Amino acid sequence: MFCIISVPLRSTLLNSNSIWKKNGITVAGGNGAGASTNQLNVPHGLFVDDDQTLYIAEYGNSRIVEWKSGATNGRVIVGGNGSGSRLDQISNPGDVIVDKVRDCLFIGDSGNNRVLRWSLRGENTGEIITNDESRSGSLTMDEQGYLYVTDAHRQLVKRWGVGENQGVVVAGGNGVGDQLNQFNIPTKVFVDRDLSVYVSDGNNDRVMKWVKGANKGIVVAGGRGKGSSLSQLNYPEGVVVDQLGTVYVADRGNHRIMRWRKGAQEVLKETESMISHTKSSFIKSWKEFQHVYNTANNDDTLKQSKGYEEARQIYDELNKAHQEDRLVQA
Repeated sequence: MFCIISVPLRSTLLNSNSIWKKNGITVAGGNGAGASTNQLNVPHGLFVDDDQTLYIAEYGNSRIVEWKSGATNGRVIVGGNGSGSRLDQISNPGDVIVDKVRDCLFIGDSGNNRVLRWSLRGENTGEIITNDESRSGSLTMDEQGYLYVTDAHRQLVKRWGVGENQGVVVAGGNGVGDQLNQFNIPTKVFVDRDLSVYVSDGNNDRVMKWVKGANKGIVVAGGRGKGSSLSQLNYPEGVVVDQLGTVYVADRGNHRIMRWRKGAQEVLKETESMISHTKSSFIKSWKEFQHVYNTANNDDTLKQSKGYEEARQIYDELNKAHQEDRLVQA
């Protein structure tokens, strides 16, 4: 299962030629499921601080752990007192974010249907911010300090200001469904510099963008039914957007990370990195595609191998999608 980090990619300078490494490294856990300080149990939310410190919401251990960069063990900073509803406990946390200005954490305490604020100054109890949110518990914060919380029971996203007793609905809130003003299990939320809200819409297999003040969203990824082609998603469970407007999606059902540029679709996995399809600039021939594939994968030749077969499959899917787009435009 993938989860998407809560650190905003709007704070990371990327360019259109950025290439992601094909192989990742373990930075926390990796020692089997468990409750020891070198283990994790269903890590469900992740925040990366500007000093590369990780804050992890452990759904299975009902705790928040802090992992310093390069550390082999984490440190429990919230919970660890068993699953419960006391102010020194949390239950199945779904997400965590850090507010450096207020020197605190915000925790989506999913099992208790609440959001907690927890000081980073060594306090042993949290403060209830909201207690009417769903088990989803996905959180994010905009650059003005407003907190955004998903509610999978009522199919909406709310925005909360400091000291406010009532949140404001900024996306959804029209019941469960697949219309442009509805969600079917909003799993994660992201807010960009323009205060547009992006939501991974799990059971609708799509990612929606709600411009500030809009009464309905637009589909920016998926939305073509459940599936594994490059134009489809299968229960997306995370979304972030960089400063170029590129959308990154944790495609849970397909066990992959998708990258969707504006007007494009691209899947990031070992044999498909940096191979894209756009309406305005389509790779017209198999020979041209081979050249792009080889360049993107640092491979001098595309041999008659699994790589060849997968590349050919990618090309065929892109070609089919391009033809479908041409028919729609016509």
